[in-house]
Amino acid sequence: MSKVGIGVIGAGNISEMHVDGYKQRDDVDLVMIADMVPERASEKAAKHGFAHHTGDVDELLARDDIQAVSICTWNNSHAELAIRALRAGRHVLGEKPLCMSVDEALELQKVVHETGKHFELGQVRRYGQNATVLKSFIDAGDLGDIHYAKASMLRRAGNPGGWFADPERSGGGPLIDIGVHCIDLAWWLMGKPKVTSVSANSYSTIGNRANITTLDRWLASDYDPAVNGVEDLVNAVIRFDNGASIMADVSYSLHIPKETMLVAVYGDKGGAELEPSLQLVSEKYDTILNIEPQIANPSFDFQSFHKEIGHFVDLVKGEAEPFVPVEDGVEMIRILRAIYESAEAGREVTIER
Repeated sequence: MSKVGIGVIGAGNISEMHVDGYKQRDDVDLVMIADMVPERASEKAAKHGFAHHTGDVDELLARDDIQAVSICTWNNSHAELAIRALRAGRHVLGEKPLCMSVDEALELQKVVHETGKHFELGQVRRYGQNATVLKSFIDAGDLGDIHYAKASMLRRAGNPGGWFADPERSGGGPLIDIGVHCIDLAWWLMGKPKVTSVSANSYSTIGNRANITTLDRWLASDYDPAVNGVEDLVNAVIRFDNGASIMADVSYSLHIPKETMLVAVYGDKGGAELEPSLQLVSEKYDTILNIEPQIANPSFDFQSFHKEIGHFVDLVKGEAEPFVPVEDGVEMIRILRAIYESAEAGREVTIER
């Protein structure tokens, strides 16, 4: 395969990250971009040099010169579009979250196996230099057995509104939008154990804080300050089959001094934190050591999207192995849906398989 023909489904904000990544490669052709708003597809095609654009996904999937697609749409269409693309013989890079429900996740996993096509999930924070460096320490056994992790992403006035605040399209609020990043990262660093139970709480008391005008924040293109149907805050204890656990909390709107992200893992030989910069904690000669690896990007940087896209292209060409396979997405959806279920029921939820 000389060049990989690429189709992009969805011309919203996240598509910019995908397209920019593809443009870094000289072994890619940007063939077509599709969007439910044809004018938006036309604008993106002109901006980025796609040969074609359309408002019809079926037209894109029917093209023989497209081998792989990126799905950059609302959460409620992720599974349907991925399944259609796979059955049309295309390899798929799907944006997070995998889908909206466990049933959808299992159906998508089934289709991936039936078609034999590659499916890669866009958990971009795994590609951060701080994350990959820490994973090398963990895999070498420097932290020992990981038994506990923290996963936290807290915003003060960070509800993007629009479809993000519409549970019919998003599937939830900050948990499924940004919480999926930090929980997946902690889970991956822990070795991806199987979830057994979840105990969670959810709060919807503050709202989207549209009244705050003194802080900059990113807003969805269809933002409406009067619309918000998702939670402000979720916290949870997630337990796994190896006895390990994650303490997680995620918020769009919280009365805190500054926005924070924390992913930390703790083992019997050492611990580590990823944000605001990578730092390891160890012990030697009866002394506790704080170790700061000297790397170019000690916190997450958006160049990681280039790494994610590059890996997907290499995967399609047969030059790489899956990094975030569909099975990881299925387990993460199990965790996220169990958190919502536990919070709604007001009790611990046990995972049935």
